Amino acid sequence: MDTTTLIIILVAIGVVAFIILGMSIKIVRQSTAVIIERVGKFHRVLDTGIHMILPFFDRPAGSPISLKEQVQDFKPQPVITKDNVTMQIDTVVYFQITDPKAYTYGVEYPISAIENLTATTLRNLVGELELDGTLTSRDTINSKMRLVLDEATDPWGIKINRVELKNILPPKDIQQAMEKQMRAERERRESILRAEGEKQSSILVAEGEKAAEVLRAEAKQIALTKEAQGMADAIKLIVNAHPDSAYITLKGYEALAKVADGQSTKLIVPTDIANVTSLISALKESATMQDGSSKKKSS
Repeated sequence: MDTTTLIIILVAIGVVAFIILGMSIKIVRQSTAVIIERVGKFHRVLDTGIHMILPFFDRPAGSPISLKEQVQDFKPQPVITKDNVTMQIDTVVYFQITDPKAYTYGVEYPISAIENLTATTLRNLVGELELDGTLTSRDTINSKMRLVLDEATDPWGIKINRVELKNILPPKDIQQAMEKQMRAERERRESILRAEGEKQSSILVAEGEKAAEVLRAEAKQIALTKEAQGMADAIKLIVNAHPDSAYITLKGYEALAKVADGQSTKLIVPTDIANVTSLISALKESATMQDGSSKKKSS
């Protein structure tokens, strides 16, 4: 064997060895798992990282399995309530694969199995409720469905994290009746709020008028008090100069001033105060007559 042939054989062996080495190395990405079968039988689960397998004997059983949480939005399902109302309900299921081996060998077409199981569970739960209960018990239905689905899918290596009823669509006639009821309820609340606003406005107006009346009464009282006090002071000056029977009238005005200075909003005015000018004139005439009498006696 010449040198050239030997080189060719060595190169060929190197290439084959490199290919076999490449086939022996298996790299698994983050958040995924790979099922390895050896001669058609389950061998092991490859986690994230680099692994060595036997070429031609070991092979992956399908595509890498995602271990991340997954979301499946299932199409609407016809459901009949306890009071014989047919409605359309679509569900959203959040799940995660926790056991790749059980997921691979547990059930054929796992997603389809979850969808059918979801529809069956939903019909059973809603069939025990009436229409109103279905519409108001969404959270309760979600919780019960999650428990039932999680227990049923556990042998498949699947964990159900959450179930949500996405849309609940009653028949059109019921939807129209519900819309009318909601409009009537909104109008009723608006009427109540409007009536409350008008009531508060009336109360504020009444309180303002009351306060204005009190202020007007107090102002009137102060004016009358000052007027009566002024009259009393004028008469006092005359009486001090010529004391006579008008002194009694003076005291009456002083009493009137005290009454006007009180806390009462009403003031009783005697009828004889209506013409103060006449009273002052009478007092002046009395003083003149007294001065004349004094002069006659002195003469």
